[in-house]
Order: sequence, then structure tokens, then C-alpha cells
Amino acid sequence: MKGRAVKHPKRSTDVVRLAAVVLGCAAIFTAAAPRAADQHHTVVPGDAVTWGPAPASLPPGAQAAVLLGSPAKEGPFVLRLKFPAGFVVPPHRHSKDEFVTVIAGRFAVAAGEKLDRAAAKPLPAGSFVHLPAGIPHFAWVDGEAIVQINGVGPFDVKYVDPKDDPRITQ
Repeated sequence: MKGRAVKHPKRSTDVVRLAAVVLGCAAIFTAAAPRAADQHHTVVPGDAVTWGPAPASLPPGAQAAVLLGSPAKEGPFVLRLKFPAGFVVPPHRHSKDEFVTVIAGRFAVAAGEKLDRAAAKPLPAGSFVHLPAGIPHFAWVDGEAIVQINGVGPFDVKYVDPKDDPRITQ
């Protein structure tokens, strides 16, 4: 048996199958990943933020600026909200997680189905709040405040008391 190679047909077949699986997976992942040339980044300088009316799901008086995506569509979004002094968001919930960063002013938020200002102290700029999907919560500001909401759309607002919903004509 000196100098004679022994072939293992099963092994070579297994190697070929494994190679086909690996190459197939690589093709799938390569096709699914966007090419670098197709990708771009988003830059919104602070002085270029364009404010407009807030979504109809909020009480009147707030302003909004969409920085990325759309809360009404599938996918990630970044939304800034500017609240005038004394603004209150009645108890409500969302079907998806909400990530809130206080950009300016002081913003108070607390969990619960009844508005209770003693439930939380207003948070200063730089603060962060994660509100899990389904948790009832409310918010208020004493002075003007700006918050940024990050999330995944479509994003909804369901008020605990339907009478608080500004989209419903009383």
C-alpha cells in the first residue's frame, strides 16, 4: 500500500455538499446586505431642524421635527418634539417600545393610568427614559422642553381614557 492514495467517496461528497452550503449561505448574506455604495448616513445640524405641527395623536400646541424615517411607516424613526410650558400628555400606551432623550428643558414622565405629578420629578437635558411596549405612562413639562423619541414604526398612541384622545371629536 506504499504510495497508494485511498479514496473515501463519502468524505469527498460531504466536502462538496458542505462547500455548496457555505457558498449558498454566503450568497444569501451578501445579497441581503446593502452594498457600501448604496448606503449613506444622515446628518441633521441643530440649526437645520425644521419644526412643524406635532402628530394629531398629541394634544394641540406641541411641535415636531422628523429627523429620520417616519413614525407612521415600517422601520426605525427619530422624532423630536417641542412642548410649550405647561404641556401635558395624558396617560397612554404604545404597542412598541419608546426611547426618549431629553434634549432641552425639563421633562417629567411616569408610569401609570392616572396623571400624578408626584410620581416623578422633571428630568434635565441629557436624561434618558425607556418605556416598554404596553406600559401606561404620562408626561408633562413646566417650562418649554424638547425631547427626542427613537423607535420603530409604525408607532401608535392609545390613550387610557378615550376622552383624552385629541383625534376623537368630542
